[in-house]
Amino acid sequence: MPVAISVEDLSKKYLISHQKKEQYTALRDVVAGSAKALGRKLLRPFSGNDPATENDRSREEFWALKDLNFEIQEGDRVGIIGRNGAGKSTLLKILSRITEPSGGRAMIRGRVASLLEVGTGFHPELTGRENVYLNGAILGMRKAEIAAKFDEIVSFAEVERYIDTAVKRYSSGMYLRLAFAVAAHLEPDILIVDEVLAVGDVQFQKKCLGKMEEVSAKGRTVLFVSHNIGAIRTLCEKCILLKEGRLLGFRGVEEIVSSYLGVGHSNSTVEILPNMRNRGTGSVTFESCTICDNEGTPVKSFLIGQDFCIEIGLTIRTSNKLYFWLIIFDAEGRPVLSSHQGDVEMLRVQTGTYRLRCVTRQIALMPGSYTISAGAFDADRTFLEWIDNCQSFEVFPTFVGGKPFDHRWGAVNLNMHWELSPDDRQKT
Repeated sequence: MPVAISVEDLSKKYLISHQKKEQYTALRDVVAGSAKALGRKLLRPFSGNDPATENDRSREEFWALKDLNFEIQEGDRVGIIGRNGAGKSTLLKILSRITEPSGGRAMIRGRVASLLEVGTGFHPELTGRENVYLNGAILGMRKAEIAAKFDEIVSFAEVERYIDTAVKRYSSGMYLRLAFAVAAHLEPDILIVDEVLAVGDVQFQKKCLGKMEEVSAKGRTVLFVSHNIGAIRTLCEKCILLKEGRLLGFRGVEEIVSSYLGVGHSNSTVEILPNMRNRGTGSVTFESCTICDNEGTPVKSFLIGQDFCIEIGLTIRTSNKLYFWLIIFDAEGRPVLSSHQGDVEMLRVQTGTYRLRCVTRQIALMPGSYTISAGAFDADRTFLEWIDNCQSFEVFPTFVGGKPFDHRWGAVNLNMHWELSPDDRQKT
């Protein structure tokens, strides 16, 4: 297959300026400072900038992308994933010719349509109709070609009633629907879509994914950035994984997604240090805490409904009857889930080293970041050991079966038993 996109040693650098935080300055301080600066300038007119002023600021180089190399064939459906700040949007902006690279090059064959932000390329004062023709002209299409697609675009976007209204009066959802419809229907050779689809409702997201599959089936290339792993798995055949601006892998979707979800993550096992201990008698010591899937593979990220396991390595120095306690907190420090091993039975243990496993079949937590605290107690509820924030993990906005998160309410999502039966009491 011919190459649609070729990236060679692509890098993008930004300069970040830092200024020291200034304390409150009174008017007399400003006047005095200005007078001193003027005096220095008169005494040393050719000395340049004041060193004291220069020291107030420092410049830092930040590499959003560093030495990327890959090729994408015509007709490929490629997902681009990575955590926030990995460089995904920067890469798309370079491929869309919005941003110039600092080094290397990106060669693109064909006409590119990109949707990087809500209403990309729209003029707020123009109507929806006028913006459709404007975007088509930007893509290099003739007026007759745009007119032939116009009704299909408006129908897909579901904005027939507002097509002659200025788009500045559109909601973000209407903006998105029309912008995506224009980008997808005006027959680009390469369609680039950022996480912007997260703005739309679930039904529209499905509609967009279907349209991108249709575009790809016609031999056109699709690049899709999303944190929705289900959407990536559904739409894409290949996947690019970025981390801190560097390319970690470009292979099949399942292999890259497994890496993204944290297989072999260096922080999947945390060694418990003495300063992490909150309280305890010392008769029980937690040595390490590992988060893993049900097969025992260390991971740091999960899908909604995925099996979840916490393993704690510990040393017991005194024979005792004890039980364990585990609490999961959300990003705001609120406890959302707890498990008391003592609810099942008290354990009588001897001195030695042990490995404690706490397993849940289908984690019920909603998408977000979480931390874990764990402890051990005796029959009198005396703290034998307690570790705050001994581990952390993330739940992605995708269900295990691939269905995207539908923004349902609550802190947990439980699969309950539902039963509907006739009410025989109404017959008597």
